[in-house]
Amino acid sequence: MSTFLFHDLIYGPIKSRRLGNSLGINLLPTDKKYCNFNCVYCECGANVPGGKINLPRRAEIAAALSEKLKQLHSQGIAVDSITFAGNGEPTIHPDFEGVMQDTVNERNKYFPEAVISVLSNATRISKPEVVEALMLIDNRILKLDSAIESTAKAIDRPVGEYSVARIVDLLKGFNGDFTLQTMFLEGDVNGVHINNMTEQEVSAWLDVVKTTRPKKVMIYTIDRDTPEQNLRKATHEELDSIRDRVKAAGFEVSVSY
Repeated sequence: MSTFLFHDLIYGPIKSRRLGNSLGINLLPTDKKYCNFNCVYCECGANVPGGKINLPRRAEIAAALSEKLKQLHSQGIAVDSITFAGNGEPTIHPDFEGVMQDTVNERNKYFPEAVISVLSNATRISKPEVVEALMLIDNRILKLDSAIESTAKAIDRPVGEYSVARIVDLLKGFNGDFTLQTMFLEGDVNGVHINNMTEQEVSAWLDVVKTTRPKKVMIYTIDRDTPEQNLRKATHEELDSIRDRVKAAGFEVSVSY
């Protein structure tokens, strides 16, 4: 299937399934994906090794955001969320903390009611400066696609070391002040069958929810083209069943079908 990249530093606002009218910011290259995951479902496709990595500078990001917010404000266009996602893992940017500080300042000038959201794979929350940056904003949306290590690695295909137990331990450090995000799917990739919706998978995942106690849980499934073709999106019934179990455990949960 074909996939797509975000070719601009700032894009939108677009209507997000989870975040409303969302103004996107891409801190990563505009010509390739740059991530420490190579997820089977990533809408940006696969990592491309080699070549020069060009990242936008902090001052450039702040100036572009200020101009865009000023423009949207003058046009009366609503912004519900300023969202960092883009072509990979946003916390990789070397000035991530400074960018968060600048974004808070610019948001407060033009859209003080808007939230600032970061969609992250949670691999870099072992770094104090990344945690400090995330605590400056409103929505820390941190991903865990399976509580079972072999499944998580099969879905996310991390580059370098990755430990579910380590991620779970680090998530506890947020004391519930984060959103847990999980993609549910089934498929066959390179001869391996993947399904994070089995009873074993969902029970283990629910144990993580109960242990880390996020303020909100976001569950979703495939919505766009994926780099791997033999994947099936979760059905409404499958997602509703998982949603009901999360609610029964006492947690707020949203579903994107």
